[in-house]
Amino acid sequence: QVQLVESGGGVVQPGGSRRLSCAASGNICRINAMGWYRRAPGKQRELVATIEGGGSTDYAESVKGRFTISRDNAKNTVYLQMNSLNPEDTAAYYCNAYIMRYDSTYVNDYWGQGTQVTVSS
Repeated sequence: QVQLVESGGGVVQPGGSRRLSCAASGNICRINAMGWYRRAPGKQRELVATIEGGGSTDYAESVKGRFTISRDNAKNTVYLQMNSLNPEDTAAYYCNAYIMRYDSTYVNDYWGQGTQVTVSS
């Protein structure tokens, strides 16, 4: 079994910062791409940022220059540093990872349970 557990959500004032973490655990052989998605109330889920195993990154236009994704391969953990937050960033944030287990030859994608970020004064 593989689990992704997010942490770091909460309430933050406009202009503030927050760092999300997502730790993968279980029968993990290799982790390929990892990423963060979000779903705001009444909206579809959208990609926030991704990071490949080699470290290359990609961001949604709406967060470029404000959010930074990083990963610690030794800890099987991906981070999302969010700066200059505004109310439009309010959403449930979900971690995603493409993982190969030791007992499989396939890479499957896994999701965390989500962590809520609310930007409000």
